[in-house]
Amino acid sequence: MTHLDSRNLPLSTKSDLAAERYREGVDLLLSAWPGAAEALDEAIAVDPDFALAHAARARLHAVRTELASAKAKIAKAEEIVSRHGTERERSHVQVLSLAISGQAAKALERALDHADRWPRDILILSLPLGAFGLFAFSGMSNHDQARVDLCERHARHFNGDDWWFLTYLGWAHAENGNVTHGRKLTERGYELRIDNANAAHALSHAMYEAGAGEDAERLLANWLPRYDRAGILHGHIAWHSALGALERGDPERALAIYENYIQPSVTAGMPVNVVSDTASFLWRLQAYGHTVPAGLWAAAATYSAEYFQKAGFAFADVHMALIAAAVGDTAAVGQRTEALTGLIDAGALAAGPVVPAICRAALSFAEEDYPGCVRILEPVAAEVVRIGGSGAQREMIEDMLLLALMRSGEVVKARQLLDHRLHRRPSPRDMRWQAMLTA
Repeated sequence: MTHLDSRNLPLSTKSDLAAERYREGVDLLLSAWPGAAEALDEAIAVDPDFALAHAARARLHAVRTELASAKAKIAKAEEIVSRHGTERERSHVQVLSLAISGQAAKALERALDHADRWPRDILILSLPLGAFGLFAFSGMSNHDQARVDLCERHARHFNGDDWWFLTYLGWAHAENGNVTHGRKLTERGYELRIDNANAAHALSHAMYEAGAGEDAERLLANWLPRYDRAGILHGHIAWHSALGALERGDPERALAIYENYIQPSVTAGMPVNVVSDTASFLWRLQAYGHTVPAGLWAAAATYSAEYFQKAGFAFADVHMALIAAAVGDTAAVGQRTEALTGLIDAGALAAGPVVPAICRAALSFAEEDYPGCVRILEPVAAEVVRIGGSGAQREMIEDMLLLALMRSGEVVKARQLLDHRLHRRPSPRDMRWQAMLTA
């Protein structure tokens, strides 16, 4: 009897239970839901020669930044498929191995080739997708469009009823500006599997991009209690709720969400989310004119000191610089900027000069040198997309430029940027700022 995965691809295991637990584990992994580790560990225990179970477990370790464990598990998967694995399984393991070993460009190339041959192998198809996927962190300026193109190229293989695919197809469209269509698709994916943190997250993004902040807040307020706090996206999804409260002009509510669900001492999130969510929330709170309680920036700095000290991960670099600037560590910002410039000179930073520019601008903003911030940030504003992440995450950099323009007396330019933003996405905060500029 041939065992199949959840998308009807054959699996090299003779165990019914191992195949069942693998299917469950992968779906839990791809919905960012607790229990994936236990399911995959049981699949491995039942069949220690089940290569794809080892590979999926390696992927989960990598998502949690448990790199030593990820490398050990993927090495085991490689050893097994070298002895007895199908062509698809060997390719599957190789793509994950490249991603785990940090060879992102090669991993992206091989993942796209693999998807052309086996489009329903969704663990591999997932790698280029999402705000933290291989496309987003490739340094490409058109990664939003690239995700849409990839999903649409393979849509015919999913028959319009796959919860995972609909979620990512909708998210890709919403991030790329086709918000109404993206929200409709994402809502369908969410309905098909509500116990799916990626779907709730994607739907909140679609609502945010549509200017439906209150819809997003209601969605998350109703949904988040069903998601265990051990879930890796729990804190980040709460971050969206906190941003919604800030948009409405309710900093007390936003700060309560931060303290209860987002700050490093209370979240089980991925380090990249914890660093970026803490930095960007506290920056917004302060930049919008509210008081950051004593100790919160210091706690973010203490946590971040354990991660991303080596420059070269553009999205993390920007948020590490924000934290360093906020706590007055100008030397750290300078060292990171110098290291990034060296990587650019060596052709080793795909996102390019926009990354050290944002780091320098963050320091200028923190030092209240608003004209200096404008001089640094305005020329590279169109390139911010290269750092990856989502539109909601990158909007902070646009806020930095807008506030720097306002505080520098550049009223005409500030109005032009605000008009563009309000046309793209109605925002209560932007409307308040527009009223200030026209008063």
